[in-house]
Amino acid sequence: MASPSPSLSFTMRKCQPELVAPAIPTPDETKLLSDIDDQSYLRFHYSIIQIYQNESSMANKDPVRVIRQALSRALVFYYPFAGRLKEGRGRKLMVDCSGEGVMFVEADADVTLEQFGDNLQPPFIYSKAFLCDVSDSEDIKKLPLLLIQVTRLKCGGFVVSTGWNHVMADGAGLSQFMHAWAEMARGMKTPSISPLWRRELLMARDPPRITCNHREYDQIQDTLTSSNHHLVHRSFFFGPAQMAALRRLLPHHLRQCTAFDLITACLWRCRTKALQTDADEDVRMMCIVNARNRFRPPLPIGYYGNAFAYPAAMSSAGKLCASPFAYAVELIHNVKGEVTEEYMHSVADLMVLKGRCMPTTVRSCLVSDLTRARFRDVDFGWGKALSGAPAKGSTGPFYGGTHIVSYKNSKGEDGLVLPVWLPAKAMQKFVKEMDDMLSGNHQNNPKTTAPAFIRSNV
Repeated sequence: MASPSPSLSFTMRKCQPELVAPAIPTPDETKLLSDIDDQSYLRFHYSIIQIYQNESSMANKDPVRVIRQALSRALVFYYPFAGRLKEGRGRKLMVDCSGEGVMFVEADADVTLEQFGDNLQPPFIYSKAFLCDVSDSEDIKKLPLLLIQVTRLKCGGFVVSTGWNHVMADGAGLSQFMHAWAEMARGMKTPSISPLWRRELLMARDPPRITCNHREYDQIQDTLTSSNHHLVHRSFFFGPAQMAALRRLLPHHLRQCTAFDLITACLWRCRTKALQTDADEDVRMMCIVNARNRFRPPLPIGYYGNAFAYPAAMSSAGKLCASPFAYAVELIHNVKGEVTEEYMHSVADLMVLKGRCMPTTVRSCLVSDLTRARFRDVDFGWGKALSGAPAKGSTGPFYGGTHIVSYKNSKGEDGLVLPVWLPAKAMQKFVKEMDDMLSGNHQNNPKTTAPAFIRSNV
């Protein structure tokens, strides 16, 4: 298999996929997913790519064998992942805990980490070669819930790709599973965090009732005929200089806001200007919020189901673009606070009452903060990953979805990476708007720093 980029060619040898089952028999039962889990938006496989370098102390260990055996042991504790989905009345999803196993592919690539150079930064542009070959049109109910490929590299490093059906877990839940899997690889007998199913905690109430305002699910007429085709991608690195430049645009009372607030507000503003949205049209920025600690008491430790909401900050495009940067930052900060235990119950009820409806994609963007998922920290015995991030730059069913991940660049700077997909002409405008924000030009301030564009590819 050839690499997807003409700048570097390599061949990939893949063995036939196999099913890895739990190491010992596990309960044969059916488990209902929650009404947060089985919403339509989450019915797809989402892939994480982790890239590891050679470790001299592991010279006699085969990463494929170690990781495969550890996976079998981890599935004893996370046995629902070894089952298959079933759909009941009202499109209700459940897991048939059949123990059939998860898909596992062993592979070898005749390439070294050094040859990839700076292209290791997320999203890894060669990721397609390292993913399990599964058609996007495949019925998710027939597919294994985990699709895993471990690829050895010529230098002794390796790449682990994990595709998981999003209805089973969110980023935090997958991270919990992956850390348990890595603990098994390092010789532990049981996970340090015991997994809990407890999906009844996020089931719709009886009777269901929508008690909160959910702008993220508004059904909006799209008056444009624009196409999502011919998109280009850029990734932007926000290191200390870029973050400091954004904070300087804020009044003092906002300068302690989170990095997520800053980057998301910057994206929203620049993207709206780049797409030249009519001034009187409403635009939405949906922010993924982990709700585990919003419950009273918090959801129990070990809960690995989907436990997030994506409330939408909303503004007219004209006001968003004309107002100071602080306006967007405050909208992002405030909307995250809307997520409460009641909000989560209201979302679950909405899913039942409105047929598991999709979020609106019209003039909308969605951002997920994956820095706390700690995918880079997953250690199978070879140390932490050089990179651990989603395989693709976009998230979910529309190109307005993206994520923020941590990364150490070639200069050794720790920072955050934001992938962006836009039509080609809009991307040119986006780059200029980002440049203006980070240089302070839009406020006639002296130039301070330039945007760190990591990569561009069509």
